[in-house]
Amino acid sequence: MAAPPVSADTSPSPLQSTVAPDVPGRPAEQSETASEDRNAGSLDRLLPPVGTGRSPRKRTTSQCKSEPPLLRTSKRTIYTAGRPPWYNEHGTQSKEAFAIGLGGGSASGKTTVARMIIEALDVPWVVLLSMDSFYKVLTQQQQEQAACNNFNFDHPDAFDFDLIISTLKKLKQGRSVQIPIYDFTTHSRKKDWKTLYGANVIIFEGIMAFADKTLLELLDMKIFVDTDSDIRLVRRLRRDISERGRDIEGVIKQYNKFVKPAFDQYIQPTMRLADIVVPRGSGNTVAIDLIVQHVHSQLEERKLRWDMAALASAHQCHPLPQTLSVLKSTPQVRGMHTIIRDKETSRDEFIFYSKRLMRLLIEHALSFLPFQDCTVQTPQGQDYVGKCYAGKQITGVSILRAGETMEPALRAVCKDVRIGTILIQTNQLTGEPELHYLRLPKDISDDHVILMDCTVSTGAAAMMAVRVLLDHDVPEDKIFLLSLLMAEMGVHSVAYAFPRVRIITTAVDKRVNDLFRIIPGIGNFGDRYFGTDAVPDGSDEEETASVG
Repeated sequence: MAAPPVSADTSPSPLQSTVAPDVPGRPAEQSETASEDRNAGSLDRLLPPVGTGRSPRKRTTSQCKSEPPLLRTSKRTIYTAGRPPWYNEHGTQSKEAFAIGLGGGSASGKTTVARMIIEALDVPWVVLLSMDSFYKVLTQQQQEQAACNNFNFDHPDAFDFDLIISTLKKLKQGRSVQIPIYDFTTHSRKKDWKTLYGANVIIFEGIMAFADKTLLELLDMKIFVDTDSDIRLVRRLRRDISERGRDIEGVIKQYNKFVKPAFDQYIQPTMRLADIVVPRGSGNTVAIDLIVQHVHSQLEERKLRWDMAALASAHQCHPLPQTLSVLKSTPQVRGMHTIIRDKETSRDEFIFYSKRLMRLLIEHALSFLPFQDCTVQTPQGQDYVGKCYAGKQITGVSILRAGETMEPALRAVCKDVRIGTILIQTNQLTGEPELHYLRLPKDISDDHVILMDCTVSTGAAAMMAVRVLLDHDVPEDKIFLLSLLMAEMGVHSVAYAFPRVRIITTAVDKRVNDLFRIIPGIGNFGDRYFGTDAVPDGSDEEETASVG
């Protein structure tokens, strides 16, 4: 449920009434109303009418900043380059992220407040999206004006609202987005863009965060940071001189000509649209505590949990999907399975026969790649009509840690193959798979991707890994999931969630026990392969490093 909106003609919400009086010297209500009336004309084209009869908004999903890819706090590290797998057993998005808008004047402390909220929330996946990334590309004439401090960067027209809105919509749909990187020294976008995707909470901050009606509808909670104008001016002077290479005369000229008038005309009036006003910015820890409590209650209502029971029961008694291909169980293949499944097998033999199976599995998988006819000339001068790979490139992506054991076999049969890695681990408190590390080659969207994990039981980690590839625009029909051993449950989970992903394995076991371990299974593949100490309960690899 979104926080209730507050306007000049409605009673303040409990949160706002608690926080707002904290501001010393706040104008009387009559003065605020008069100020709003004076500025109403300039806001009509941008802001929707605010009333009490709005129905609750439908929400969607989202994500945050990827520079740096993590935020270190006094208690823990918060990852900002990944997200939990909010997809049900059918692969559709089951829950939505909580989107927070942070508005306020230039240098009011919005980013600091955002980071304080992130740290206090203590949730693993948060995105901080800055409106500063979305300044429009300037023309040559505008560039010249900007160089002389004569271009108004504090006007709504300076921002690319179409790109902002499309970006937030994609994030809320769980899709990856490309964020421009703006250079304030040259007043231009850099060539490199950064990639963002999925999170528990998205925080969008900017001076015009509430200055577009469509943008407002995407926000579940709106916060206005209200900081004294003298403090904002001092902060802006310090920032623009030390960080952006400006001179003091130019900063003051720009402030008086553009920044202050824009605040009075476009920014301060949007305070009435905020659900919560935070006087004194980051100094108001009471307000931040109230915000964090409200966001926690919203996240709890949404119950962002991976439903393992639903995965287990969703496709019982269904036939195995046509996208599954199992390596033919020849006496040789069955003999190797006998050796690696035997708990008495030595580590050397386990590694040797596992590698043989991996090589056979990858050779089998390559037969599903697209090939086209091609003609070559033999040394005898004769034409030979053969086949050649019809794709652009092949990339292998291993799900750490067991999946990386398949990389040598892939490199042995695919020349110049590119390799990426994904680390997915189980949250021991929630049982959810969580993305902790990601390294993918550039332009992976053009490749056929071989996704490798040695065992798949529930399919949760495999589904999350597939989702990450889709977030990076890899077409579903170009993803090949390879595993030495799979449980029927995992096959069904992946296949029905992503019906165009090709699933390739050497064997499928029918059962998964109450702890989601494959029966009869192969044991903890990583421990047996790497020679590490087995966990006390002997759980499978995917249950310790990841969930299936």
